[in-house]
Amino acid sequence: MSPFAVFDTFGVVSNETHGHVPASYILITIAVLFTALSYGKMVKIFPEAGSAYTYTKKTMNPQLGFLVGWSALLDYLFLPMINALLAGIYLSASFPSVPAWVWILGLILTITIMNISGVKIAVNANMLFVLFQLLVAILFVVLTIRAIINDDGISGFALNPFYSEDIKLSLLFSGASILALSFLGFDAVTTLAEETISPEKNIPKGIFLIAFVGGIFFITMTYFMQSLYPDVSVIKDIEGASPVIAKHIGGILFQSIFTSGALVSVLASGLASQMSASRLMYAMGRDGVLPRKWFGYLDKKTQTPIFNLIFIGLLSLSALFLDLVVATSLINFGAFTAFSFVNLSVLMYYVKNKQRMKRTSFIGYVIFPVIGLAFLIYLWFSLDQLAILFGLSWFTIGFGLLLWITKGFKVKPPEYQFVENN
Repeated sequence: MSPFAVFDTFGVVSNETHGHVPASYILITIAVLFTALSYGKMVKIFPEAGSAYTYTKKTMNPQLGFLVGWSALLDYLFLPMINALLAGIYLSASFPSVPAWVWILGLILTITIMNISGVKIAVNANMLFVLFQLLVAILFVVLTIRAIINDDGISGFALNPFYSEDIKLSLLFSGASILALSFLGFDAVTTLAEETISPEKNIPKGIFLIAFVGGIFFITMTYFMQSLYPDVSVIKDIEGASPVIAKHIGGILFQSIFTSGALVSVLASGLASQMSASRLMYAMGRDGVLPRKWFGYLDKKTQTPIFNLIFIGLLSLSALFLDLVVATSLINFGAFTAFSFVNLSVLMYYVKNKQRMKRTSFIGYVIFPVIGLAFLIYLWFSLDQLAILFGLSWFTIGFGLLLWITKGFKVKPPEYQFVENN
């Protein structure tokens, strides 16, 4: 989950929503916050690696859990590839004489080696990367405010980015379905439950804070950007609107700093997403759903799933052949599947255990997940056809694999018996 994701989608969503990007961010933030509460409840009950895959198989059944985990793999597996794609796009623009594949391969090798070295090294590096992005983003806001005051004075700050006469709810949800990309990865912390001290206490707090602070950050950033550029059609390259705005507010010098922040963003996001994907595959490999010898293996020295990291690194090489639109379409399907079933898992857990739960639990275990699920269902209908087509194709492959593993549903998928260390 990268702070700089707000810049990648601003131009496209502004055009889609007719200048109401902050309003769309409010919608997706609400959906994510209620889903974050559901993640928090599930990780308290099941403090294991595996995230949505684990929660679904524990509260519903192993077969459905496998299919949810398989669909969620789209989200996790293709995030590193998207970051490799972005690295090629950013650096090729700055160094056109160098082939894009050089930058793509370089990023994949860097994040793979850092993740193999261990979780602590990856986390420490990621903290520095995120801090740099935040500093650049803060400078971006300051320069944007100055530009608004110089252009229009105080009158330039209005409520139009949130509401105007021509606002349309359908367009806001369409924009929100794209902006979901900014939040992809907020749930990744749950895949590290087995590496966390007191996961039942710390991960629910962490995941909610990640979603809440991220939402406030995205809404604030886009408010000032939208106030400066109410109509992005004046920019020739709508997809590359953010670098143009950076040059407008700070000249070539700040545009260079902004590009550096974008590259750090790509590295940080790639590092975190590859780590999370490897842990999800480890959970499925440990269960025997995927070949345990390879996917359920942890290196004795670094305690990292080294084969999974290498596999994801190789898969990320598909960035050499795919474009950004196709890759992001795949991710949306996987993310919405995982988010939906985490909310459903909370509901199902309540149904099975309501006899021994408090009366007040109804709010947190029924009302909140229903609200989160309702937003997600609307977002499902806002997905483009390409996302649904690729997602269903991936789901069909997973269903075929499940048939083979269970011998036509005659046996249950193998399952690892988790024992918490006290």
